[in-house]
Amino acid sequence: MKRALISVSDKTGVVEFTKGLVQAGIEIVSTGGTKKALDEAGIPTLSIDEVTGFPEMMDGRVKTLHPKIHGGLLGRRDVASHLDAMKAHDIQPIDFVCVNLYPFKETILKPEVTEADAIENIDIGGPSMLRSAAKNFNAVTVVVDPKDYPRVLDELKEQGETSLATRKSLAAKVFRHTAAYDALIAEYLSQQVAETEPEKLTLTYELKQTLRYGENSHQQAAFYQNALPVPYSIANAQQLHGKELSYNNIKDADAAIRIAREFSEPTVVALKHMNPCGIGSGKTILEAYQFAYEADPTSIFGGILVANREVDLATAEEMHKLFLEIIIAPSFSQAAFDVLSGKKNLRLMTLDFSDQATTQQEIVSVLGGLLVQDQDVIEEEPESWEVVTDRKPTAEELAALAFAWKAVKHVKSNAIVVANAHQTVGVGAGQMNRVGSVKIALEEAKGRMEGAVLASDAYFPMNDSVEYAAQHGIKAIVQPGGSIRDKDSIEMANKYGVAMVFTGVRHFRH
Repeated sequence: MKRALISVSDKTGVVEFTKGLVQAGIEIVSTGGTKKALDEAGIPTLSIDEVTGFPEMMDGRVKTLHPKIHGGLLGRRDVASHLDAMKAHDIQPIDFVCVNLYPFKETILKPEVTEADAIENIDIGGPSMLRSAAKNFNAVTVVVDPKDYPRVLDELKEQGETSLATRKSLAAKVFRHTAAYDALIAEYLSQQVAETEPEKLTLTYELKQTLRYGENSHQQAAFYQNALPVPYSIANAQQLHGKELSYNNIKDADAAIRIAREFSEPTVVALKHMNPCGIGSGKTILEAYQFAYEADPTSIFGGILVANREVDLATAEEMHKLFLEIIIAPSFSQAAFDVLSGKKNLRLMTLDFSDQATTQQEIVSVLGGLLVQDQDVIEEEPESWEVVTDRKPTAEELAALAFAWKAVKHVKSNAIVVANAHQTVGVGAGQMNRVGSVKIALEEAKGRMEGAVLASDAYFPMNDSVEYAAQHGIKAIVQPGGSIRDKDSIEMANKYGVAMVFTGVRHFRH
């Protein structure tokens, strides 16, 4: 008679699955709570200690770590010496393994979890059995996911056994599962000892959705989310309406919510191709939207909007006038949702803006490797900035400089933003020289220069950008400083009566 070992933490569907195995003539060995559940369902089972001759001990820490278990899993049925050893030591082959693991992830996600609780939920015997069974997939069927129960039972019913292809596929899934499990444990313990640069970086993500294609239609793509959910993330946003997100939608939405995180007052961010085309702040979300729209009425078409307050009816009616890809907000009033959902393809998404923790690092792939860095979330206070010119910025200019500085850090380098105290009016992004970005931003801002200031994400390597800005109406500039030619830029600003402040912090975004 073939034998199955069943020991699961997640008991979803396990009774029905086990009944199917019994109907196929398979003997059941089980442990602890799983055995109790199967016994209560009237399914005959053997206990682990009946197989091993040893009781479960040490609060269940030691029960399956025994030669009669692992010999039954690892013994090759096609090698005579293995069969002889199994016979000599009274080891019966185990042909099926159904195991899932202690809930380590669920435990560490609890707000008040203690280290002792986390450690107790590190499964040792479970991964050992899974790995032993998966290694011997030529003879052993191993199941770690309840979703695979029907697949195994169907093959047993139709063929009397599982196919090699199925066993190999399930074995691969097991090793993915145990690798992810160990990665979470490694991450947790590394955090406990404040390890910031581990010699091995083990990451685990879970498939959220398969995408129709990537950046272009000939590229395959998928969206994976962090195994430990990040509250303020596009992966955690809830889609209420509209068609499925695309690869580019996800990238743009991520960029937009990063910008919205900078502002506490009612703010709307309009974004296109990873760069903000308009940012507006106001007393109400409607006013903020109007400022964001007026910042660049052309580029906002087909863009993504993020509002950091509930979208009300008045704001929705204005948004409805445009073709937009996505609107993200903490919530939509029912009336607003009714208006916006009239466009069947418009994605409406909600996101919790209350928890914007930024402990997660940024990980970017390059050919043959990964780059890892902290997020650019340094807190800065305009009061700490250094005024380096003869003229100091006015209070109104300082407010505009602070707004522009929040915006420019999210524009692709070389980045220039022209803004007043409540909206961007010109954005120059991604140019190979800084004065090129200055010219683009000022061209966009033409006719809207009242109260406008200029922000640069990095220092000016020479004074041409300062001169061009001054000649086109800029009266105040904020930049990091730090160039060997800072003196030239300061002198140029003084020549034109421009106030300039140094922040001492650079905000490149490649």
